[in-house]
Amino acid sequence: MPTPFLSSEEYDERAHQLYNEGQYDEALDTLREGLALYPHAVELQVGVGYARLAREEFAWARRSFDEALVLDPEHEDALAGLGEVLLKLGLEDAARKSFHTTLALGYEDDLELMLQIGRALFREGLIEDAKEYFEVAVRQAPDSAESVALVGYCQHRLGDDEGAITTLRRSLQLDADHAEARIYLGNILYDRGEYEAALYHLDRSSPDDHWDELGIWRLMELKKSVHRLPDDDPEIRKWEDRLAELAGEPDDIDEMLAEIEQRAMEQEQNDVKQLELFGSMLSELAERKKEARAHRIMLRDGRAFDGSWDDIVRQMRDGNVTFTGRSIQDYMLNEARRGFSLTGIVIPTGDAEAFIRGSADAGLLRILT
Repeated sequence: MPTPFLSSEEYDERAHQLYNEGQYDEALDTLREGLALYPHAVELQVGVGYARLAREEFAWARRSFDEALVLDPEHEDALAGLGEVLLKLGLEDAARKSFHTTLALGYEDDLELMLQIGRALFREGLIEDAKEYFEVAVRQAPDSAESVALVGYCQHRLGDDEGAITTLRRSLQLDADHAEARIYLGNILYDRGEYEAALYHLDRSSPDDHWDELGIWRLMELKKSVHRLPDDDPEIRKWEDRLAELAGEPDDIDEMLAEIEQRAMEQEQNDVKQLELFGSMLSELAERKKEARAHRIMLRDGRAFDGSWDDIVRQMRDGNVTFTGRSIQDYMLNEARRGFSLTGIVIPTGDAEAFIRGSADAGLLRILT
């Protein structure tokens, strides 16, 4: 039952606490209770909008923000919330208009509001628009490492790696403990082939700083290749533990890769049996291999490899000290998983040719001949 002795501000505070704890249903119940007593409380109406937005009830969220703006047409949080909903509904121009109204009303000095709007635009892929609001935040708070880093993320997404590197280094000068900026910078440097610099930054992060697998895979790879750490080194194990935490329950992609791996192992076993039964064919197979058309590929770091598809994958494996002594299949499976983390593209590992062509499709190498 409603508790009339609570003010609308107290209802709003309770709902905020529940919202911040991720208890959106309970927050919504609290806000409804408050609105039953204070139907003209704009803050409660705005709170309903954000709770609906968190529950992905976009039409209802839009209605709540619209009702809040009827009560107060210049309410900055309602304008920002309405813009977020409109983005989710695909109404980009209307969303931009709602966001720009906050600037027209003079709210550019509200740092959190500018960052909220910028992040909403960034999530929807409107990077140029997001950068505008992040730059407003930097002008208002030039010492905000978070604001500066967000500008750097936009520069990278817009293809300005040099600018992004400079900006992210400035963010780290403002706050050396800004883990997200350091990890992002390390990944950019890795993509540019600046592996020692990438290791410098990634190695200054902790496992708990990482919320996706890419930076962890790269850090482990660099530690093994640069520091010559074995797979069972305690320094490697803690990162593997974090990967396991992030992986959680196997998803569809993990199950698919596991199935591919199982099929590959079964195929390999069948091949061995066939070779044992038809040993006389080995010389013919070897001769065919010699006659196979030569190919040439180039990796993103400029290294080139020649030969048959099998020869090229073997050379790629031998060029990575992390996989010294491990099978070709292990190498392809690991690189396919790493490639998926980087690009979102599934790379087949059934045979060398499929693996190389899949890697080329993912932009990890170029097939020259």
